[in-house]
Amino acid sequence: MLTKQLELTNEQTSPLFRLMWINDVTESARRQFDNNICAFHIGNGFILSVAHNIKTEAVIFKSIDNAIYTAEILPHLNPEQTQLFNQCYPLDPLTNKRYINIFNQADVQIVIDTLKLINFDTRWLTLTQRNFCQPFLIIQFKNNQFYNNPALTGHFNRNTYFHEPALNRHTFLIEVELVEAFYNEDIALYRIINTHQDIIDRLPSITPDFSILPDNQTKYYCLQSSPGSFLGRLLNKAQIEGYIDHHETFGDKFGGNYTFEGLRYLIKGYFRFGSSGAPYVYFDDEKDKFKVNAVQSEACPIQLSINNNREGNFQYVNAIASPLNIIEKRLQAHLTPATA
Repeated sequence: MLTKQLELTNEQTSPLFRLMWINDVTESARRQFDNNICAFHIGNGFILSVAHNIKTEAVIFKSIDNAIYTAEILPHLNPEQTQLFNQCYPLDPLTNKRYINIFNQADVQIVIDTLKLINFDTRWLTLTQRNFCQPFLIIQFKNNQFYNNPALTGHFNRNTYFHEPALNRHTFLIEVELVEAFYNEDIALYRIINTHQDIIDRLPSITPDFSILPDNQTKYYCLQSSPGSFLGRLLNKAQIEGYIDHHETFGDKFGGNYTFEGLRYLIKGYFRFGSSGAPYVYFDDEKDKFKVNAVQSEACPIQLSINNNREGNFQYVNAIASPLNIIEKRLQAHLTPATA
């Protein structure tokens, strides 16, 4: 089993990736990355992650079409605000877009506060739908070949491949689209688009398992980003410590608040903030392979005390995971091709 454990963390064989929203992907000098989340490939170009980040607010946008700016921003601003926004978002006549250009940190907060005041929707869901930005898988290697394959590497261009010397990594971008967000269960399904099938076929994947596992699992793990960085991967033991009939409100002032609800695992074991969307995997002895059984959803604020003082000493020792079982039928409907 050790070999298969190591395969889950190796850049050539791991199904774990980062999912990020990219602004101005075709303009390398202006390209910016946001909304970093864990995601994993379950085969045939389908990607699973969490759903809660989709409805969180970016609070500020990095660029905006001038038509939207003129129609939806300017009419709500007073002269002083208009002057500041025009200064912070100068127009590029070649692209007819306005790009963020703020040097004073105090102005950043004023822009954020003003966007909130005029109720401009900056949820990632809305920014994606309106083409402010788009989600991409971020796949990185130590060398400049996509899975050591020159033929596959040839499918990428300067918009989808670049070297990052500061990270000592070569970064490849693969575009995805949201297929369905299961908000109550906090799971989201994406699909790879605008990508050669050979690339999709080469991506490592992990098989979904829809069983509800007992709490005596000894070969249960969380596959997540390595501590202290989004580079690298960590496979650590996890324990199903209990089961939750979950209910918690998630705030969404634009689309309306909704609830996280339904069956969850209570997990004990290391997890890092920023690992939402990470897969919980277990080793199937009969099939001799790892399968993904649940998705890391939330921290569970079961609090330890430090020097008998809990105030300001939150230590999250548990996590909440969404078993794939709770979306099985809806997920299978997407994964199984329709028959004539």
